Amino acid sequence: MTGKSRIAVIGGGLMRHGIAQVFACAGHSVRVQDPSAEVLATLDARIRRNLRELGLEETAADRVSGHVLLEAAVADAEVIIEAGPENLALKQQIFAAIEALAPVASLLASNTSVIPITKIMALLRHPGRALGTHWWNPPYLVPLVEVIRTPATSAAAVAAMTSLLKSLGKTPVTVEKDVPGFVGNRLQHALWREAIALVEHGVCDAETVDTVVKASFGRRLAVLGPLENADLVGTDLTLAIHETVLPDLDRTPGPLPVLRQLVADGKLGMKSGEGFRRWTPEQQSELRRRVFAHLLALDDKGTRRTAGEEK
Repeated sequence: MTGKSRIAVIGGGLMRHGIAQVFACAGHSVRVQDPSAEVLATLDARIRRNLRELGLEETAADRVSGHVLLEAAVADAEVIIEAGPENLALKQQIFAAIEALAPVASLLASNTSVIPITKIMALLRHPGRALGTHWWNPPYLVPLVEVIRTPATSAAAVAAMTSLLKSLGKTPVTVEKDVPGFVGNRLQHALWREAIALVEHGVCDAETVDTVVKASFGRRLAVLGPLENADLVGTDLTLAIHETVLPDLDRTPGPLPVLRQLVADGKLGMKSGEGFRRWTPEQQSELRRRVFAHLLALDDKGTRRTAGEEK
């Protein structure tokens, strides 16, 4: 699947407009559905602002249209990506409605971050065409997309989605076993759990945790994965280190008490001005600016420019 396709992006999640933007920049026609006309009214402006910041032509936004009615978005769509909130019942409801309205040959994908795709697609009559596509934020700068196979997903569906993603300049990987969090978020949140535990147990404060990660192994992660690193230093040294440190790592089966307390106290991070650290509006803006600039500098222009040039 490498030609220009009719794409539908469904739901009001954080990633929706960014995913639509990637497809539109590659020349695809994209219909975005949301039940709120007020939300859809901001879609064009958000995409155009992103394109300007990326130094791309704004004409790609002309290929994106907003629709309140689900049927208008999916009626003749070849690829349908659900990007709604992380709520299993809601996602099941969305896909039941999609299956009743969309062509039987459409590829169906969920952009959930952690919910097993098998559960989301459990009510479908034709689950062979359904899979997961976990994009990372912002989708127009982060190249990875995890393609998650369920026991019912056909090899043809995986191949078609992988081909389509590659044509966008993305880096698709296949997750062969449908587990919560897939690969990326399991790794990311294992690190977050230990980071939170270090603060909870008084080993250091939150700022120190962030500094240690950013000023040490974090600098290597873009070019040296964890198992490459293990081979680089030697599996014998890795084993020796694990014998000492692993028994002492946090193994709490659920969220740590300090995290639950922050949420209970209304300390929700940047949205409330305080979480593990305190954030002024200026600090928030500066951090977002630095993250965007860093991702932009890392981008080899394969995803951003190739997808942004009309062929």
